[in-house]
Amino acid sequence: MAAEDSGVPGTAAGPPLPRVLCDTAELASRGGDTPAGALWKLAEPGRQLDANVVRLPAGGRVDTHTEPDLDVLLLVLDGEASLLCTDGERPLRAGVLTWLPHGSTRAVLAGPDGVTYLTVHRRRPGMRIQPPQAADRLRPSVEDTGDRR
Repeated sequence: MAAEDSGVPGTAAGPPLPRVLCDTAELASRGGDTPAGALWKLAEPGRQLDANVVRLPAGGRVDTHTEPDLDVLLLVLDGEASLLCTDGERPLRAGVLTWLPHGSTRAVLAGPDGVTYLTVHRRRPGMRIQPPQAADRLRPSVEDTGDRR
């Protein structure tokens, strides 16, 4: 399974310490016997990033979508895939690092032996309870909508 250090991320006595979180080579080496989906997720409290190691089986697909807010780095760890973009197809193989800028439309199609890849992006802020007046900032003003009831 994933290799993890037993050290704690930080204590009142000192700053957070770097830690080994997982062995991606070991995860990728499982190949076709590995179930589809997320094999590992970054879950450390207080983190500023999200990261996942994902396995798609042969012919598996991440459907076409557009990420409006976050840039994503995608690093192929094992296997091959095609990155399908609005301007064409890009082959991906082990070792290829790809930038997926926010606003870009893309899909991933696994090759004949499947693909295992790492994604990293800024962490999405969690849902927070806001005071009632905070919703007013999200409503368009009468001038913006032209609504003159």
